[in-house]
Amino acid sequence: MGMDVFGTNPTEEKGAYFRNNVWWWHPLWDYCLNLHPDLCEKVENGHLNDGDGLDADDARELGERLLRDIAEGVTQEYENEYRRHLSELPMRDCPYCQATGIRTDDVGREMGMDTEELPDDVAIILGRAFGTCNGCNGVGKSLSWEANYPFSVDNVRQFAEFALRSGGFSIC
Repeated sequence: MGMDVFGTNPTEEKGAYFRNNVWWWHPLWDYCLNLHPDLCEKVENGHLNDGDGLDADDARELGERLLRDIAEGVTQEYENEYRRHLSELPMRDCPYCQATGIRTDDVGREMGMDTEELPDDVAIILGRAFGTCNGCNGVGKSLSWEANYPFSVDNVRQFAEFALRSGGFSIC
C-alpha cells in the first residue's frame, strides 16, 4: 500500500505527483507534523489516503519551510536522531521460530529451513550447523517493527519540491 499524492493544480511536472509507500510516508508526515504543525494539522487525515490535503498557499509554504529545514541542517539532525532512536530499540523475539532461530512450522519445514545447513561463518556464530529462519536469519531475534519505517533528508527534499509546485495536494 502506498500514498499517492496528487497536485491539485501543478505548475510543472514535479508538482503533479508524489508517491511513498506507507513505510516511507508515515515518518515523512510525522516529520511535517512535528516541525510544522500550524500547516500540517490542517490535514485531518495525513496518515490516510482518503483525499485530504493542503490548498495551494499552504502547500507552497510547506515546501518552502521543508527546503529551509534542509538548508539549515534541521532535517539532517532529525534523520540522525531518528536513526539513533531506531538503533536503540530492543530486539523482539522472532514470531516465526518462537525465538529459537529455527523455523519448524509447516512453512519452515516445507522450505527446508529446519534442516538447512548453515555456512561455516554463520554456524560458528550461532553455535549450530543446521536450521535457520527467514524471519530472523536464524538468530531468534528481529528488529522492532518500528525499524521498518525509514526516514531520509532526500525523501523530505522530494516531497518539498513536489509541494512547492503542486498547487495544493490530495493524499490518495
